[in-house]
Amino acid sequence: MNRLALHLNDAGITLLDERSILYREPGFALLGDHDLATGNAAFASARINPRRIQNRYWSELSATPLVDQRFGHLTTADLAIRQLEQLWEAAGTPGAQVVVAVPPYLDPARLGLFLGIAAEIDMPVAALVDAAVAATRREYRNAVPVHIDMGLHATTLTRLSQAGQAQFERSEVLNEFGIYALYDAWLTAIAEAFVQQSRFDPLHTAATEQILLDRLAGWLALASRDPVVAMELEYAGIPHRAEIESLALIAAVAPFYQQISSRLRALYRAGELPAIQVSDRIARLPGLADMLKARIGGEVYALEPGATARGALARCPDQTAAGGSVSLLRQLPWDQSPFVIERPEVHHADGDVPTHVLFGSQAYAIGETPLVLGSQAGDAERSIPLAADMPGMSRRHCSLARIDGRCVVEDHSRYGTFLNGHRINGSTVLQVGDTIRIGSPGFEFQLITTDEKHGSTTA
Repeated sequence: MNRLALHLNDAGITLLDERSILYREPGFALLGDHDLATGNAAFASARINPRRIQNRYWSELSATPLVDQRFGHLTTADLAIRQLEQLWEAAGTPGAQVVVAVPPYLDPARLGLFLGIAAEIDMPVAALVDAAVAATRREYRNAVPVHIDMGLHATTLTRLSQAGQAQFERSEVLNEFGIYALYDAWLTAIAEAFVQQSRFDPLHTAATEQILLDRLAGWLALASRDPVVAMELEYAGIPHRAEIESLALIAAVAPFYQQISSRLRALYRAGELPAIQVSDRIARLPGLADMLKARIGGEVYALEPGATARGALARCPDQTAAGGSVSLLRQLPWDQSPFVIERPEVHHADGDVPTHVLFGSQAYAIGETPLVLGSQAGDAERSIPLAADMPGMSRRHCSLARIDGRCVVEDHSRYGTFLNGHRINGSTVLQVGDTIRIGSPGFEFQLITTDEKHGSTTA
């Protein structure tokens, strides 16, 4: 029996067989009065008919009617059914079995609903697998892999263990940090460039705003290799031109990139060598891979288009072959040769490593002897005096120390220590400007460095 693989990432839902990609279109639906279009056809009207566009029906899959009274007879499940029907028609392989790679934000209830939808359109599902596990086809020897992908409205980071196979360990979902939010930031920056250089505002009309959206992918590709991107669009027979620096496009989405970087840092323990595995979609975002390598360390490994679905197709067993039920697989064997990663020699600039932690108006030095944060440190320990009545704080909650030229925080509590708002995974390396929080609502500590030669302090 033929087998296909489906990757349910709503930024580009992908269906492929062993030879080629059969379908790759976004999770967009255009609701007409008498018809319903999905995928690229709907995306082509995303800015022209925004009130008729739905693009959250995969991440919010349910049987609840849509809020819009004009379309209250429809549910997000109805929109998903329509897209799957169009996808299945495009495949042209009736009767084929499908293995499905799913993102971590699809919980068991939504997965159950998806299986019901697949059964309704006669799409036999042979297996379900975590998308990050499906994408990871080789061991990253001597390192710890984290897989990063981005949907329309969320970014997912999945830490994998490697005890003889690729195995799900922990996942973080950054809601509202998806590709569509980046699009909005980029369109605003590009429109400002047109206004300043040609006195033409492409966001003034829906038609030209849609042209910007349609051409954005090409301009981003240029920004990944050229310092300046030349842009042109025509409206009412008049051409308009503008240029934008690639660094300006990166700056426009810097807050999003910084959130991804901060969450990724919290997934790595101090002393671990990062292997940052990114989907082709992440790899195409100008400046992001470079920033992750600079802020996290280790190496970045970019996957090819369709890699997640291909990994699922090559390795997923048929869970229904022996009459079994379909359940979510969270481990798969490798089927490609390993990457053997050597730890690089790292040189830390003096200004990159925190020398002090600032609490209130006082700075406390961080040295080789641990500095303990908590409600009651040991008598012989260096510590910062804190009120003991803060909920969610342990007596020896965490400690800060300089280890091998780096500033490291280690969590000793059962409540968790938070780096820039994200719970760390036991320990992590700190950087100047970081904020550590313990307790709830908690005490906050800022990591700074002091320039003793000039008597200045940097946060």
